[in-house]
Amino acid sequence: MTQTRLITPVLVGGAIILMLGFAIRASFGVFQIPIASEFGWPRAEFSLAIAIQNLAWGIGQPIFGAIAEKFGDRKAIVLGALLYALGLVLSAFATQPWQHDLLEIFVGFGIAGTGFGVILAVVGRAASDENRSLTLGIATAAGSAGQVFGAPVAEALLSQFPWQTVFVIFSVTILAAMAALPLLRSPARTAHHGQTEPMGTVLKRALKDPSFTLIFLGFFSCGYQLAFITAHFPAMVTEMCGAVPPGSLLAAVGIESLSTLGAVAISLIGLANIAGTIFAGWAGRHYSKKYALAIIYLLRTIAAAAFILAPMTPATVLVFSLVMGALWLATVPLTSGLIADLYGLRYMGTLYGVVFFSHQLGAFLGVWLGGRLYDIAGDYTLVWWVGVGMGAFSALVHLPVKDRALQAQPA
Repeated sequence: MTQTRLITPVLVGGAIILMLGFAIRASFGVFQIPIASEFGWPRAEFSLAIAIQNLAWGIGQPIFGAIAEKFGDRKAIVLGALLYALGLVLSAFATQPWQHDLLEIFVGFGIAGTGFGVILAVVGRAASDENRSLTLGIATAAGSAGQVFGAPVAEALLSQFPWQTVFVIFSVTILAAMAALPLLRSPARTAHHGQTEPMGTVLKRALKDPSFTLIFLGFFSCGYQLAFITAHFPAMVTEMCGAVPPGSLLAAVGIESLSTLGAVAISLIGLANIAGTIFAGWAGRHYSKKYALAIIYLLRTIAAAAFILAPMTPATVLVFSLVMGALWLATVPLTSGLIADLYGLRYMGTLYGVVFFSHQLGAFLGVWLGGRLYDIAGDYTLVWWVGVGMGAFSALVHLPVKDRALQAQPA
């Protein structure tokens, strides 16, 4: 049965796995320059590998949702962790672009098995109706907590070890996260809210619903923006930002190089997003989720446009990171909660996985296009403006979404 307490063992266990898994995922942008420099590759090569990782994550999300719903959540999570670790270890020995491209498929599927689609469904089922939206926000914030230390830890490790060794260290870390599995005990799907319809029936109804289509389309730009920034922002800051002034506060706290500033920017995004996702979960409990989503996408659009129009300095990088961070994963508890409201909880993992595929299509485009246009134009300005336009599109498409459950599908 669901629990009326806000903080439960299920939430704690899910938060630990999300935090460690996303700490690793958020660090890949830090490896852009070291790997490209070692092999003399253009920026698009390793960017394509990260883009394929994001696409595999999107393809794997509904697959792992279905695996969890058929064979059990914990089996799906263990399978994801094994694939994650395998991809990282084998990548440490890859010396050709095509090898990284292939192995990032394993990493992407591993992220799918240990990420939001599976774990938010577990957490959502274990929460009470009253606490569900806020609980999903807290679990999502745990992923941001991982982002706070993921990139700086990777940067620190790279100062001591070659990137290959860091990949192996990360593979051990994701396997260690499985120590939290015993905490992930949630109600059985078949008994939840009396929802007994087959998955195919629920999925077919969702695919025919215009609101589901709009949510699917709107999540595309979220993936584009987040994946582009995660993969390219450290390099963008390193190459386009004004120097850190000697004797400044940043220099005094040890942030003297632009590469360090780029890693810290990713960390600040994660730090601000802890508060942002929890607030989004609270807002979804009290206000319309679709309007909250539209506001988040609008604010992202304004922040991104203002940042690229202003001269890039360490100060603007820090301000943008905090603002964007507050909006970063705030879409996740609202989107997953909206899907639960509309179609019920039993197959939430699979339905969220379908919508998340759109997110990862956008992620693939953002990461790959970022590297490709960088090689053509020599900077990231054009691809940044594409993301601004996509954010405005997502703000608009959420407005017609209905936020009431379908009559034929109890929630």
